[in-house]
Amino acid sequence: MGLPSLEDTIKEKLKDRKNAHYMLVDGMSKLLTEKVNNCQSVDFQVSGIKWRLVIRLSRGRKDHLSFVLEITDEKCTGSNWEVKFNFKIGIVPQTGPDYCFVLVGHQNEKQRIQGLANFISHTDLKERFLVNDKAGFYAEISDVQPNFPVTRIPRSMGTAERFKLIEFSPRNSRFTWKITQFSSFDGEEHSSYEFTVGPRRWRLVMYPKGFGDGKGNSLSLYLFASDYVTNGPKGGTLAIYKLRVLDQLHRNHCETDCRYWFPYNPVDPMDSLWGRHKFLPLEELHNASKGFLVNDQIYIGVDISIVSTTEYL
Repeated sequence: MGLPSLEDTIKEKLKDRKNAHYMLVDGMSKLLTEKVNNCQSVDFQVSGIKWRLVIRLSRGRKDHLSFVLEITDEKCTGSNWEVKFNFKIGIVPQTGPDYCFVLVGHQNEKQRIQGLANFISHTDLKERFLVNDKAGFYAEISDVQPNFPVTRIPRSMGTAERFKLIEFSPRNSRFTWKITQFSSFDGEEHSSYEFTVGPRRWRLVMYPKGFGDGKGNSLSLYLFASDYVTNGPKGGTLAIYKLRVLDQLHRNHCETDCRYWFPYNPVDPMDSLWGRHKFLPLEELHNASKGFLVNDQIYIGVDISIVSTTEYL
């Protein structure tokens, strides 16, 4: 009989760790090779407060990962709030004892995150905890003492999620928006029709005469994350992508690499929009020799190379 899978090991631990949240990261090589710079859990609730796990490349030692616990609760806004607590952060092995640290937490408006900047080296992670490009991280929170009232909902067991980083080939994630009669566009903003990559629908948003500090001097271009097409939790979605306006004459395209955590915020959709105010100077756009606008026709595109998905275990 072989070793249990990381998924099964985590599910077994949920029974005894009621105030713990586990994040199984599937695609750790993309973090270790710096294709992405952080992984975030969905928000979870312990003792009436919302929290989030964040795994990122260490800023001090490039061969290490940092691991922090962040308060994301909407009650923790403004000044004069604080939450004291104890917490444990660790990694789940397939077998044997956990690799973990017990810490004392004290968060307020000046410090919303706590953890370890150099949590584990890449070498130790690969040799001891990485299984089929997966690693299981967790935080267990106790003795939560906020200085404001909360409604504590007892947990009967811990919670867990699978955070997966999916890499796409350009053939499967490239979207091109052909616009004819470009000069006849009325209004400030124009959007493409929606397309699906990973767990969400997306669309391109373009301001032909600019937006923000690009207004009047640049074409502004953004990627917008719309609704989910999966039944998983509606948390943030990490996307790594390239925006472009095609040069139709010389193939010297105007391109910009972007990386953004797209939240799910139906109340304020602008949170789910990311790109560049000053994407392409209007002077270059309307310069016929540049090839961006030919016969009043323009091609705008995006290549999405990596997208995150989340599902509950």
